[in-house]
Amino acid sequence: MATVPDALIWEIVKKNNAFLLKQFGNGSAMVQFSKEKNNLYNVHSFKFSGLANKKTVSIQPAGKDLSVVLATTKKKKQNKPISLSHRSIMKREFRKVAKAVISQVADNHYRPDLKKAALARLSAVRRSLQVAKSGPKKRNRQAQKVKIN
Repeated sequence: MATVPDALIWEIVKKNNAFLLKQFGNGSAMVQFSKEKNNLYNVHSFKFSGLANKKTVSIQPAGKDLSVVLATTKKKKQNKPISLSHRSIMKREFRKVAKAVISQVADNHYRPDLKKAALARLSAVRRSLQVAKSGPKKRNRQAQKVKIN
């Protein structure tokens, strides 16, 4: 089966697809988001599109603990959806996981343009998985404003 170029797929799906969310921004500027899989910023653009690009990166939470799943797609397995993505679960501390993400995405020449987006997604996922500390809340050390009547 012949493969279709990424640019052609993007031209087909950019105006209308099932994952597109159109929201209004400031004034007449329109902001478009996308709910598609393998889209790191959830922005509707060719660079981050999980539908149009053959090489994609995805970072998702793996479970209740602080583990994260890094999934990359295999370019040669585009016609086999079951074996399309390579998943690796990372359970280490944040700095080691970030270093592993950088080595997988940028250092191996997989998608170096997605390095910043992958690190931003990793920090957002880790922040969402962390549990708030219990105990007394710290007081504000700034001077308190007192009303004098």
